[in-house]
Amino acid sequence: MVPAADLFHSLGDPNRLIILHHLQLGEHRVVDLTAHLGLSQSTVSKHLIVLRDAGVVAVRPQGRASVYSLAHPETLVELLSAAERFLGLTGGAVTLCPLHGPGVVADH
Repeated sequence: MVPAADLFHSLGDPNRLIILHHLQLGEHRVVDLTAHLGLSQSTVSKHLIVLRDAGVVAVRPQGRASVYSLAHPETLVELLSAAERFLGLTGGAVTLCPLHGPGVVADH
């Protein structure tokens, strides 16, 4: 049960969903995500640690920086698409997967 709880916890923060949106577009360094999100480097790093620990993102060194990407992009798209369908059924329609849905991450 703990891995499932970790996964859903990692998806439970609007800023982490926005990070995942950016990573759907390609690899990013922390500094890139900081610029996109307008958050501090330490906050972005903490969010990435949660996502990495849940197995959602992967990290690789590039010089002195770390580059983040989606660990399993196709499966994440399936998961986010399923969540969109579920939320639509419950009256809380949002778009979590902008590359395969109609818009951008909502409710952030």
